[in-house]
Amino acid sequence: MKSAKVIAVLGLLAMTAVLVYGFTAGDFGVDGGTLLRNPWGIVSMVDLYTGFILFSGWIVYREESRLSAVVWVVLMMVLGFFTGSLYVLIALVRSGGDWKKFWLGKHARSEKHGRRKKHADSEKQTGAE
Repeated sequence: MKSAKVIAVLGLLAMTAVLVYGFTAGDFGVDGGTLLRNPWGIVSMVDLYTGFILFSGWIVYREESRLSAVVWVVLMMVLGFFTGSLYVLIALVRSGGDWKKFWLGKHARSEKHGRRKKHADSEKQTGAE
């Protein structure tokens, strides 16, 4: 899990640096227009936003609150993988070293509960207590 945290921090630092560079040295309107006039620029944008949407699906799946999920998704669409890197880093820290909790979020608890319930149900059926 330590290497995942390092990768998330590196992603956060890299995205911070390129966002600052882009906003200070570039012109979003002009540069964005140039990008969208290029066929490979369009391919890149579709690829990028497909990734944003898939990653956002994971955020929505694992978040406890709908409001929190909506805020994260909006940030993801606006700030890209700066947000993704931050989200992963926070999820890694909050998971306390538990990969299942990292990947499943709120569903990690219900999966444990479901297994316990299945085990209890099977014991009742076999007569074991």
